[in-house]
Amino acid sequence: MATSIELKQIKKTYGDVAVIHGVDLVIDPGEFAVFVGPSGCGKSTLLRMIAGLEPITGGDLLIDGVRMNEVPAAKRGIAMVFQSYALYPHMSVYQNLAFGLETARMPKPEIAQRVQRAAEILKIEPLLKRKPKQLSGGQRQRVAIGRAIVREPKIFLFDEPLSNLDAELRVAMRVEIAKLHNDLGNTMIYVTHDQVEAMTMADKIVVLRAGIIEQAGAPLELYNNPRNLFVAGFIGSPKMNFLNASVENGMLKAAGSILALGREVSGANMLGIRPEHITIAEGSGVKFADVRVDLVENLGGQTVVYATTTDGQPLNLVLEGQRVVELGSTISAYLDPAKAHVFDAKGQAIR
Repeated sequence: MATSIELKQIKKTYGDVAVIHGVDLVIDPGEFAVFVGPSGCGKSTLLRMIAGLEPITGGDLLIDGVRMNEVPAAKRGIAMVFQSYALYPHMSVYQNLAFGLETARMPKPEIAQRVQRAAEILKIEPLLKRKPKQLSGGQRQRVAIGRAIVREPKIFLFDEPLSNLDAELRVAMRVEIAKLHNDLGNTMIYVTHDQVEAMTMADKIVVLRAGIIEQAGAPLELYNNPRNLFVAGFIGSPKMNFLNASVENGMLKAAGSILALGREVSGANMLGIRPEHITIAEGSGVKFADVRVDLVENLGGQTVVYATTTDGQPLNLVLEGQRVVELGSTISAYLDPAKAHVFDAKGQAIR
Protein backbone atom coordinates (compact mmCIF):
# COMPACT_ATOMS: atom_id res chain seq x y z
CA MET A 1 0.00 0.00 0.00
CA ALA A 2 1.30 3.46 -0.91
CA THR A 3 2.56 5.82 1.79
CA SER A 4 1.60 9.35 2.79
CA ILE A 5 4.05 12.07 3.82
CA GLU A 6 3.19 15.16 5.85
CA LEU A 7 5.43 18.08 6.72
CA LYS A 8 4.29 20.27 9.60
CA GLN A 9 6.12 23.57 10.05
CA ILE A 10 9.42 21.98 8.98
CA LYS A 11 12.40 24.27 9.59
CA LYS A 12 16.11 24.00 8.92
CA THR A 13 18.86 26.25 10.14
CA TYR A 14 22.63 26.12 9.92
CA GLY A 15 23.82 28.11 12.88
CA ASP A 16 22.11 31.49 12.60
CA VAL A 17 21.19 30.98 8.95
CA ALA A 18 17.63 29.76 8.27
CA VAL A 19 17.23 27.93 4.96
CA ILE A 20 13.79 26.29 5.36
CA HIS A 21 11.11 28.49 6.93
CA GLY A 22 8.22 26.51 8.39
CA VAL A 23 7.11 24.38 5.44
CA ASP A 24 3.68 22.71 5.51
CA LEU A 25 2.98 20.08 2.88
CA VAL A 26 0.94 16.90 2.40
CA ILE A 27 1.93 14.29 -0.20
CA ASP A 28 -0.82 11.76 -0.69
CA PRO A 29 -0.25 7.99 -0.96
CA GLY A 30 1.05 7.04 -4.41
CA GLU A 31 1.51 10.66 -5.47
CA PHE A 32 4.40 11.79 -7.67
CA ALA A 33 5.45 15.13 -6.17
CA VAL A 34 8.09 17.31 -7.80
CA PHE A 35 10.01 19.96 -5.86
CA VAL A 36 11.05 22.69 -8.28
CA GLY A 37 12.71 26.06 -7.91
CA PRO A 38 15.91 27.99 -8.62
CA SER A 39 19.29 26.97 -7.23
CA GLY A 40 19.53 27.59 -3.50
CA CYS A 41 15.77 27.54 -2.88
CA GLY A 42 16.00 24.62 -0.42
CA LYS A 43 14.49 21.80 -2.48
CA SER A 44 17.38 19.34 -2.02
CA THR A 45 17.68 20.24 1.67
CA LEU A 46 13.99 19.49 2.14
CA LEU A 47 14.41 16.16 0.34
CA ARG A 48 17.39 15.20 2.49
CA MET A 49 15.43 15.95 5.66
CA ILE A 50 12.68 13.63 4.49
CA ALA A 51 15.30 10.98 3.74
CA GLY A 52 16.90 11.35 7.18
CA LEU A 53 20.21 12.60 5.78
CA GLU A 54 19.77 16.04 7.36
CA PRO A 55 18.49 16.61 10.91
CA ILE A 56 15.25 18.59 11.21
CA THR A 57 15.64 21.82 13.20
CA GLY A 58 11.95 22.33 13.89
CA GLY A 59 8.53 20.95 13.04
CA ASP A 60 7.36 17.38 12.41
CA LEU A 61 7.86 14.89 9.60
CA LEU A 62 5.11 12.26 9.49
CA ILE A 63 5.18 9.12 7.33
CA ASP A 64 1.83 7.34 7.38
CA GLY A 65 0.99 9.45 10.42
CA VAL A 66 4.07 8.35 12.41
CA ARG A 67 6.57 11.03 13.51
CA MET A 68 9.96 10.32 11.91
CA ASN A 69 12.17 13.19 13.07
CA GLU A 70 14.53 11.01 15.11
CA VAL A 71 14.11 7.75 13.15
CA PRO A 72 17.37 6.74 11.37
CA ALA A 73 17.38 6.97 7.57
CA ALA A 74 17.73 3.19 7.18
CA LYS A 75 14.47 2.61 9.07
CA ARG A 76 12.24 5.08 7.21
CA GLY A 77 11.42 2.78 4.30
CA ILE A 78 12.95 5.22 1.83
CA ALA A 79 15.29 4.72 -1.14
CA MET A 80 17.10 7.66 -2.72
CA VAL A 81 18.54 8.14 -6.21
CA PHE A 82 21.19 10.84 -6.45
CA GLN A 83 22.50 13.03 -9.25
CA SER A 84 25.72 11.01 -9.18
CA TYR A 85 25.27 7.35 -10.12
CA ALA A 86 27.78 6.30 -7.42
CA LEU A 87 28.20 2.78 -8.85
CA TYR A 88 31.03 0.54 -7.69
CA PRO A 89 33.36 0.41 -10.73
CA HIS A 90 34.87 -2.99 -9.90
CA MET A 91 31.47 -4.69 -9.57
CA SER A 92 29.15 -5.95 -12.29
CA VAL A 93 25.67 -4.51 -12.68
CA TYR A 94 24.26 -7.54 -10.86
CA GLN A 95 26.71 -7.06 -7.98
CA ASN A 96 25.89 -3.35 -7.77
CA LEU A 97 22.19 -4.15 -7.52
CA ALA A 98 22.71 -6.94 -4.99
CA PHE A 99 25.32 -5.30 -2.76
CA GLY A 100 22.94 -3.51 -0.37
CA LEU A 101 20.83 -6.63 0.06
CA GLU A 102 23.91 -8.76 0.70
CA THR A 103 25.05 -6.29 3.34
CA ALA A 104 21.65 -6.71 5.01
CA ARG A 105 22.28 -10.51 4.96
CA MET A 106 19.26 -11.27 2.84
CA PRO A 107 19.04 -14.87 1.54
CA LYS A 108 20.66 -15.31 -1.88
CA PRO A 109 17.50 -16.70 -3.59
CA GLU A 110 15.53 -13.59 -2.54
CA ILE A 111 18.36 -11.33 -3.67
CA ALA A 112 18.39 -13.00 -7.08
CA GLN A 113 14.60 -12.65 -7.34
CA ARG A 114 14.65 -8.93 -6.48
CA VAL A 115 17.54 -8.18 -8.83
CA GLN A 116 15.85 -10.03 -11.68
CA ARG A 117 12.58 -8.16 -11.10
CA ALA A 118 14.33 -4.78 -11.07
CA ALA A 119 16.26 -5.69 -14.23
CA GLU A 120 13.02 -6.64 -15.98
CA ILE A 121 11.28 -3.42 -14.93
CA LEU A 122 14.18 -1.30 -16.17
CA LYS A 123 14.96 -3.49 -19.21
CA ILE A 124 18.60 -4.01 -18.20
CA GLU A 125 18.69 -7.83 -18.16
CA PRO A 126 21.36 -7.97 -20.92
CA LEU A 127 23.59 -5.64 -18.86
CA LEU A 128 23.78 -7.63 -15.62
CA LYS A 129 27.29 -9.00 -16.30
CA ARG A 130 28.78 -5.68 -17.47
CA LYS A 131 30.87 -3.26 -15.43
CA PRO A 132 29.78 0.39 -15.11
CA LYS A 133 32.52 1.57 -17.51
CA GLN A 134 30.84 -0.50 -20.23
CA LEU A 135 27.54 1.36 -19.83
CA SER A 136 26.17 4.58 -21.28
CA GLY A 137 25.00 7.41 -19.03
CA GLY A 138 21.38 6.38 -19.37
CA GLN A 139 22.18 2.76 -18.59
CA ARG A 140 24.13 3.79 -15.49
CA GLN A 141 21.19 5.83 -14.31
CA ARG A 142 18.91 2.83 -14.79
CA VAL A 143 21.25 0.76 -12.62
CA ALA A 144 21.19 3.49 -9.94
CA ILE A 145 17.38 3.43 -10.01
CA GLY A 146 17.44 -0.37 -9.93
CA ARG A 147 19.53 -0.27 -6.78
CA ALA A 148 16.66 1.64 -5.17
CA ILE A 149 13.99 -0.69 -6.57
CA VAL A 150 15.55 -3.88 -5.13
CA ARG A 151 15.14 -2.47 -1.63
CA GLU A 152 11.36 -2.42 -2.21
CA PRO A 153 10.98 0.90 -0.34
CA LYS A 154 7.72 2.59 0.56
CA ILE A 155 8.98 5.90 -0.83
CA PHE A 156 11.35 6.80 -3.67
CA LEU A 157 13.31 10.07 -3.55
CA PHE A 158 15.08 11.44 -6.64
CA ASP A 159 17.59 14.28 -6.31
CA GLU A 160 18.11 15.77 -9.81
CA PRO A 161 18.82 12.30 -11.26
CA LEU A 162 18.91 13.40 -14.89
CA SER A 163 21.08 16.51 -14.71
CA ASN A 164 24.21 14.66 -15.93
CA LEU A 165 22.51 13.41 -19.09
CA ASP A 166 22.29 15.08 -22.49
CA ALA A 167 19.00 16.65 -23.60
CA GLU A 168 17.73 13.73 -25.70
CA LEU A 169 18.53 11.17 -23.02
CA ARG A 170 16.90 13.33 -20.33
CA VAL A 171 13.62 13.19 -22.24
CA ALA A 172 13.85 9.40 -22.62
CA MET A 173 14.72 8.85 -18.96
CA ARG A 174 11.99 11.13 -17.68
CA VAL A 175 9.49 8.98 -19.61
CA GLU A 176 11.04 5.87 -18.04
CA ILE A 177 10.71 7.28 -14.51
CA ALA A 178 7.09 8.27 -15.15
CA LYS A 179 6.39 4.73 -16.39
CA LEU A 180 8.14 3.34 -13.32
CA HIS A 181 5.80 5.33 -11.09
CA ASN A 182 2.76 4.07 -12.99
CA ASP A 183 3.99 0.46 -12.72
CA LEU A 184 5.00 0.47 -9.05
CA GLY A 185 2.49 2.95 -7.61
CA ASN A 186 4.88 4.05 -4.86
CA THR A 187 4.93 7.55 -3.41
CA MET A 188 7.74 9.45 -5.14
CA ILE A 189 9.38 12.83 -4.62
CA TYR A 190 11.53 14.23 -7.39
CA VAL A 191 13.76 17.30 -7.15
CA THR A 192 14.66 19.32 -10.24
CA HIS A 193 15.35 22.88 -11.37
CA ASP A 194 13.83 22.05 -14.76
CA GLN A 195 10.19 23.14 -14.84
CA VAL A 196 9.56 21.12 -18.04
CA GLU A 197 10.41 17.94 -16.09
CA ALA A 198 8.08 19.12 -13.36
CA MET A 199 5.17 19.79 -15.74
CA THR A 200 5.49 16.48 -17.59
CA MET A 201 6.07 14.13 -14.64
CA ALA A 202 4.27 15.45 -11.57
CA ASP A 203 0.91 14.77 -10.00
CA LYS A 204 1.76 17.67 -7.67
CA ILE A 205 4.31 20.44 -8.23
CA VAL A 206 5.78 22.21 -5.21
CA VAL A 207 7.36 25.54 -6.20
CA LEU A 208 9.98 26.68 -3.70
CA ARG A 209 11.79 29.99 -3.32
CA ALA A 210 14.17 30.97 -0.52
CA GLY A 211 13.04 28.15 1.77
CA ILE A 212 9.27 28.67 1.49
CA ILE A 213 6.57 27.11 -0.68
CA GLU A 214 5.22 29.69 -3.11
CA GLN A 215 2.53 27.35 -4.45
CA ALA A 216 1.73 23.64 -4.57
CA GLY A 217 -0.79 21.92 -6.79
CA ALA A 218 -1.43 20.00 -9.99
CA PRO A 219 0.73 21.09 -12.97
CA LEU A 220 -2.13 22.64 -14.94
CA GLU A 221 -3.45 24.38 -11.84
CA LEU A 222 -0.12 26.18 -11.45
CA TYR A 223 0.06 26.87 -15.18
CA ASN A 224 -3.47 28.25 -15.43
CA ASN A 225 -3.77 29.91 -12.02
CA PRO A 226 -0.36 30.98 -10.70
CA ARG A 227 -0.60 32.59 -7.29
CA ASN A 228 2.04 35.25 -7.93
CA LEU A 229 4.57 36.64 -10.38
CA PHE A 230 7.28 34.21 -9.30
CA VAL A 231 5.20 31.09 -9.99
CA ALA A 232 3.81 32.60 -13.20
CA GLY A 233 7.32 33.26 -14.48
CA PHE A 234 8.77 29.95 -13.34
CA ILE A 235 6.09 27.60 -14.68
CA GLY A 236 5.80 27.50 -18.47
CA SER A 237 8.38 27.50 -21.26
CA PRO A 238 9.00 29.96 -22.82
CA LYS A 239 8.23 31.98 -19.71
CA MET A 240 5.24 34.27 -19.38
CA ASN A 241 5.44 37.82 -20.76
CA PHE A 242 5.06 40.57 -18.17
CA LEU A 243 3.98 44.06 -19.22
CA ASN A 244 3.70 47.14 -17.01
CA ALA A 245 0.07 47.98 -16.42
CA SER A 246 -2.19 50.51 -14.73
CA VAL A 247 -5.92 51.03 -14.21
CA GLU A 248 -7.91 53.80 -15.87
CA ASN A 249 -11.65 54.11 -15.25
CA GLY A 250 -11.83 50.49 -14.18
CA MET A 251 -10.05 49.28 -17.32
CA LEU A 252 -6.56 47.83 -17.66
CA LYS A 253 -4.00 49.85 -19.61
CA ALA A 254 -0.93 48.02 -20.90
CA ALA A 255 1.42 48.44 -23.88
CA GLY A 256 -0.43 51.63 -24.81
CA SER A 257 -3.82 49.92 -25.11
CA ILE A 258 -6.95 49.84 -22.97
CA LEU A 259 -8.14 46.30 -22.35
CA ALA A 260 -11.58 45.14 -21.26
CA LEU A 261 -10.82 41.87 -19.45
CA GLY A 262 -14.33 41.46 -18.10
CA ARG A 263 -13.20 41.09 -14.51
CA GLU A 264 -11.89 43.08 -11.54
CA VAL A 265 -8.53 44.77 -12.20
CA SER A 266 -8.44 47.24 -9.31
CA GLY A 267 -4.86 47.60 -8.07
CA ALA A 268 -3.36 46.04 -11.19
CA ASN A 269 0.32 46.74 -11.74
CA MET A 270 1.32 44.04 -14.22
CA LEU A 271 -0.26 42.15 -17.12
CA GLY A 272 0.93 38.60 -17.73
CA ILE A 273 0.30 36.69 -20.95
CA ARG A 274 1.95 33.47 -22.06
CA PRO A 275 3.70 33.51 -25.47
CA GLU A 276 1.55 30.61 -26.70
CA HIS A 277 -1.63 32.56 -25.86
CA ILE A 278 -0.79 35.45 -28.19
CA THR A 279 -1.97 35.43 -31.81
CA ILE A 280 -1.40 37.72 -34.77
CA ALA A 281 -4.47 36.92 -36.89
CA GLU A 282 -6.97 39.77 -37.00
CA GLY A 283 -10.17 38.88 -35.18
CA SER A 284 -8.52 36.07 -33.20
CA GLY A 285 -8.87 37.94 -29.92
CA VAL A 286 -8.59 41.38 -28.37
CA LYS A 287 -5.88 43.55 -29.89
CA PHE A 288 -3.58 44.81 -27.17
CA ALA A 289 -0.29 45.82 -28.79
CA ASP A 290 1.57 46.70 -31.98
CA VAL A 291 5.06 45.19 -31.81
CA ARG A 292 8.28 45.36 -33.81
CA VAL A 293 9.72 41.99 -34.78
CA ASP A 294 13.33 41.65 -33.55
CA LEU A 295 14.00 37.95 -34.16
CA VAL A 296 12.18 34.94 -35.61
CA GLU A 297 12.93 31.30 -34.81
CA ASN A 298 11.37 28.73 -37.13
CA LEU A 299 11.19 25.43 -35.26
CA GLY A 300 9.08 23.53 -37.76
CA GLY A 301 6.01 22.89 -35.64
CA GLN A 302 6.15 26.36 -34.10
CA THR A 303 7.37 29.84 -34.96
CA VAL A 304 8.82 31.85 -32.07
CA VAL A 305 8.78 35.63 -32.46
CA TYR A 306 10.80 37.96 -30.23
CA ALA A 307 9.37 41.45 -30.42
CA THR A 308 9.24 44.85 -28.71
CA THR A 309 6.16 46.91 -27.93
CA THR A 310 5.87 50.58 -28.95
CA ASP A 311 6.73 51.57 -25.38
CA GLY A 312 9.91 49.47 -25.36
CA GLN A 313 8.83 46.35 -23.51
CA PRO A 314 9.86 42.87 -24.73
CA LEU A 315 7.09 40.55 -25.90
CA ASN A 316 7.57 36.96 -27.08
CA LEU A 317 5.05 35.06 -29.18
CA VAL A 318 4.81 31.34 -29.93
CA LEU A 319 2.78 30.76 -33.09
CA GLU A 320 1.62 27.33 -34.18
CA GLY A 321 2.96 26.01 -37.48
CA GLN A 322 5.36 27.53 -39.97
CA ARG A 323 4.55 31.22 -40.18
CA VAL A 324 6.11 33.88 -42.38
CA VAL A 325 6.96 36.85 -40.15
CA GLU A 326 9.34 39.44 -41.56
CA LEU A 327 12.22 40.67 -39.42
CA GLY A 328 11.83 44.36 -38.59
CA SER A 329 8.15 44.45 -39.49
CA THR A 330 5.38 45.71 -37.21
CA ILE A 331 2.62 43.26 -36.36
CA SER A 332 -0.48 43.41 -34.21
CA ALA A 333 -0.74 41.11 -31.17
CA TYR A 334 -4.06 39.74 -29.95
CA LEU A 335 -5.01 37.91 -26.76
CA ASP A 336 -7.93 36.05 -25.25
CA PRO A 337 -8.93 38.07 -22.13
CA ALA A 338 -9.74 34.82 -20.30
CA LYS A 339 -6.09 33.77 -20.57
CA ALA A 340 -4.62 37.06 -19.36
CA HIS A 341 -3.16 37.27 -15.85
CA VAL A 342 -3.16 40.41 -13.73
CA PHE A 343 -0.91 41.10 -10.76
CA ASP A 344 -0.81 43.84 -8.13
CA ALA A 345 2.15 45.89 -6.97
CA LYS A 346 3.19 43.13 -4.53
CA GLY A 347 3.25 40.57 -7.32
CA GLN A 348 0.12 38.75 -6.15
CA ALA A 349 -2.42 37.53 -8.69
CA ILE A 350 -5.70 39.43 -8.95
CA ARG A 351 -8.50 36.94 -9.60
